[in-house]
Order: sequence, then structure tokens, then C-alpha cells
Amino acid sequence: MTAPPYVLLYTPEAEDVLQQLANKPQYATKLKKVRKALRFLEQIGPQYPGLHSHEYVSVPAPDGGKLWESYVENKTPSAWRIWWFYGPPVD
Repeated sequence: MTAPPYVLLYTPEAEDVLQQLANKPQYATKLKKVRKALRFLEQIGPQYPGLHSHEYVSVPAPDGGKLWESYVENKTPSAWRIWWFYGPPVD
């Protein structure tokens, strides 16, 4: 098996959100969807059709580069999204 094409590094805020979801049973379904989207992003990449990844033009990334948005849910009121940016290559 080959290594995944992407390495995901989480901000403290993202880690907090994941922990909060894990601590509340009522969010089990939401957490499952978030983990699935993150798994697709890491193993397949942002080109996976279900993620609908696209540049988020309203706000720049923290490093001043492009900020990207990927879908956790689609066709759902208040659907969740993942915002991310490309970092430097990992050795």
C-alpha cells in the first residue's frame, strides 16, 4: 500500500471542534460525516467529486495564499464545510 497523497495538519480550533463533536452523542452522525470528508481529503485528495472542493475567494488563507472549501454535507440546511489551504511540502 502506498502512502496517502496528502498529510492533514489540524489547527487547534479544528482539533477542538473534533473533540467537542466526539464528546457529544447527539453529534455522532455529524462527526462520522466530518471524519469521512477528512479521510477523502487525505487519501484521495481535494479532487474527489463528493467534496466539491473549490477556492474560497472571500477570505485569504492565514499565509496569504488561497483558501479552499470542501463539503462535509450537501443539499442540507446549515451544511458543514471544511476550509483548508496547502502548506509547504512535507519531507
